Amino acid sequence: MLNRASRMRHSLIIAWSVAVVIFLYIPTVCIVLASLTASRYFQFPISKWGLDWWTKTLTSIEVRQLLTTSITIALLVTVVAVFLAFFGALAFARHDWKGRSVYQKIILLPIFFPQSVLGLALLLWFNTLGLPLSWKTAVFAHLVWIVPVVTLVISIQVYSFDPALEEAAYDLGASRWQVLKEVTLPVLFPGLFSGSLFAFLLSWGNFPLSLYTTGADTTVPEYLYAKMVAGYTPGVPVLGTISTAGAVVLLIGGYALITLLRRTRSTEQGGQDA
Repeated sequence: MLNRASRMRHSLIIAWSVAVVIFLYIPTVCIVLASLTASRYFQFPISKWGLDWWTKTLTSIEVRQLLTTSITIALLVTVVAVFLAFFGALAFARHDWKGRSVYQKIILLPIFFPQSVLGLALLLWFNTLGLPLSWKTAVFAHLVWIVPVVTLVISIQVYSFDPALEEAAYDLGASRWQVLKEVTLPVLFPGLFSGSLFAFLLSWGNFPLSLYTTGADTTVPEYLYAKMVAGYTPGVPVLGTISTAGAVVLLIGGYALITLLRRTRSTEQGGQDA
């Protein structure tokens, strides 16, 4: 009786897991299928397959400009966000100082702001300062929201960091730069890498902040929204598929890299112990 109940519970868990996965990924599958149709509008079952819209989209000068703008913004946001979040995470989780609890609350506040409200506030601020809106102002706007997220991600790794490792390096005569380079950064690398993935993907797919702050420049999410409102073409699901595939490649590649580094480190430690 107990085994029967256990098997039933196991079957229900599997069925529920499969249902959740199907529910989450059916929209993505529909986007991929819509990008492979030869007709202008998506109909299922698909009557005629083709890659014509992929060719038109990838050879479009407008789409290339969109991709260049979005990638430029995302890369700059990633570099700056990880740099600021690294030191912010050390102050957040590593060092005990007066005002730390207040700092921890203030640094996380932008995460909970509605992005449309935050974008409007930044737009008004840029106008007050007389700054022309462009992809550069969008970089700053993305940083306001993404830096706290990356700080939180890196802080998780910092909390598990043993300060004794740095103290041992100092006792052996290492300089501050050597400790940072040889001890702190390698130990915190998984958190830094995860934070960089978060920063890039959140910036790439951000729509509300970009809508308010890019001005005449246009990112991929803005273009997709504009085309869905008016002038729809199957280039929309093509770009959606490219974005989704890129995110999947980044996540799988990042996970594989972190796993490889951990195995390499374990192998090196095992060789030293032997």
